[in-house]
Amino acid sequence: MSGEPERPGLPGWHHVPDVPIAVSPFFSWPPDPRRMIRWIADRWFRLAENAVLTAVALICVAWFQPSLETTRTLGADWIAAIWLRNLVLMIAVAGGLHWFFYMRRGQGDRLKYDGRDLVAKGRQFSFGGQVRDNVFWTLASGVTVWTGFEAGLFWAMANGYAPVLTFRDNPVRFVALFLLTPVWISFHFYWIHRALHWGPLYRSAHALHHRNVNVGPWSGLSMHPIEHLLFFSSVLVHLVVAAHPVHILFHMQHQALTAATSHTGFEALLSRDRKALALGTFHHQMHHRYFEVNYGNLEMPWDKWFGSFHDGTAEAHAQLKSRRQRRS
Repeated sequence: MSGEPERPGLPGWHHVPDVPIAVSPFFSWPPDPRRMIRWIADRWFRLAENAVLTAVALICVAWFQPSLETTRTLGADWIAAIWLRNLVLMIAVAGGLHWFFYMRRGQGDRLKYDGRDLVAKGRQFSFGGQVRDNVFWTLASGVTVWTGFEAGLFWAMANGYAPVLTFRDNPVRFVALFLLTPVWISFHFYWIHRALHWGPLYRSAHALHHRNVNVGPWSGLSMHPIEHLLFFSSVLVHLVVAAHPVHILFHMQHQALTAATSHTGFEALLSRDRKALALGTFHHQMHHRYFEVNYGNLEMPWDKWFGSFHDGTAEAHAQLKSRRQRRS
């Protein structure tokens, strides 16, 4: 392990990014236009997840997507083709990141949040080891449920049960849907995640995901089928809000593939010692270790509004410890 210094007040972390962690400037007062522009640029106009996912969705809809005429009738052939496409995408992203960071150790421990290795053996895992457990739940349940939602939406669009939007209908709305989708996902994720921490739902479903205290790329979508159903249900908004199939692909790929990237365990991919692509979020990594903070993500500041935000500073950590002491 490289001797990267630990930040004061945050024991046990190998690497801590720049803190305090900031939430979206679009929900801050007074407005800061320069920070708003930088926030959008960092997510859309550079080598960033949203930009990459938009390109992936466009490629998929052009070459690997059945037409709405085809999806008008449910068929095993086109549904299987969607499942295979999603399987390949998940293996490419989660498997590629795992291979580079954890098998090849392409950048050693540089920018790695938790200095510990993933758990090779553990009775808490379904197949005795963390990676095997994560891969199974990601592919067997995650990809299957992901495919089911897509197939259902495409069938509904083809049969008039869900409204369809084309670029020609409304170009501004067509483009705006890409920008607003991560915000809607953030809203949905926070409330679903809080519900999953309710005792009965936690024990029956969410505890499986929280087997991962230290996370890797395969951990992100390693969930119980109940949680997968709730997690992906955000796309059902398009039973009301008109969309094009490319928006459905972007929405679902955003949820599934960023689950892998956000759990990478490393802050960024380095290229010539510079951060080339932002990956794992320390904000969510702290949730896996501290459990009762950072239920949402940074697109909407629900955690700040409800007092569960940990911004990575020593002061926020002291407040967390104080809350725990009061409860005990």
